[in-house]
Amino acid sequence: MKKAIYLLMIFTVTLFTSCEKDEIGGTATEALAGEWQLTVDAVDDAGNVVINDPFGLGVTLGITYNTNENVADKMYVSDLGNFWDYTVVVNCDCNALTFSTNGEAQNEAYDCKVNIENGKILLGAATTPSGMPADSLVYYVSFSDDDNPAAYGFAKYKVSGYRRTGFVSDEQ
Repeated sequence: MKKAIYLLMIFTVTLFTSCEKDEIGGTATEALAGEWQLTVDAVDDAGNVVINDPFGLGVTLGITYNTNENVADKMYVSDLGNFWDYTVVVNCDCNALTFSTNGEAQNEAYDCKVNIENGKILLGAATTPSGMPADSLVYYVSFSDDDNPAAYGFAKYKVSGYRRTGFVSDEQ
């Protein structure tokens, strides 16, 4: 009986010590990926606000996320249909925390061209409604099927906000 107990103990110890845990890594664009609480303003060529919240949307949700290729120099930017309905692949630099389309890119949400420029993430630069620090995101966007800039005297839209915290007090 003692022999069976010893064999069982040796088997159990061997079983637990031979198990290896695989480290689960992040994606190639992990530093830039996230959910964002965003506002949209109409701006002139210099980035000066011409119209605050031109569509009366208030704060909307947007996301930045990895492509299927999982490369460090490309990611998706999407407004989840909350503003203009765009999902576009941008070029990015994970070390500099910047991104842009470098000209017009195809919108994957519907057929139009999207230009995203001067996109950047500033670590800890935003203050959430609850008063806590969060990462800040800002970029400028324009659309090939948008007649509003010519009609209302602005050049593009400034999209800016903070990384979503998940706290109820920071949701707007």
